[in-house]
Amino acid sequence: MPQKPQNRGRRNRPPRIRVPNQERALFSVDATNFVGVIQRLSLTGGSAILAKGPIARGTIGKVGLKTVYGTVTAQIEFLQTGADGIPLAQAFRFLAMDNLSASRFELAAKQMEHAGFSDAPASEASLGDMVSTSVNKLRDSIRRLSQAVAAGKPSRQER
Repeated sequence: MPQKPQNRGRRNRPPRIRVPNQERALFSVDATNFVGVIQRLSLTGGSAILAKGPIARGTIGKVGLKTVYGTVTAQIEFLQTGADGIPLAQAFRFLAMDNLSASRFELAAKQMEHAGFSDAPASEASLGDMVSTSVNKLRDSIRRLSQAVAAGKPSRQER
């Protein structure tokens, strides 16, 4: 009978990334699609607030999320609710992901880590790295603000 490996001490888990901007993902269970707002991601899974409400623990489904590198699709297993101290957030873990999605997801996760959204302990960064990160965050904030302002203005055709 196969045995589970013994955990010696605390497990090393991949850094978790706070997902900015209330990014949405499309979830699917038994051919029923619904939207969720991603809260956190890691290389092994994440958590989301699901429009459909909680899904039974152990349920197998799919997720599709857009990244700057393209759409990522994966087979997932829904886990417990109350993830990250948020009562409505439901955890999930990745079960399978094709090579293209895995590559896109890894690149997007690294980009979000470098932008400062990770809970990984900060390494000794040079002054140039810190300035670059700050400028990138400022640029992204300005871009989001300008998109929000543009979305609130009527188009030329509506005037």
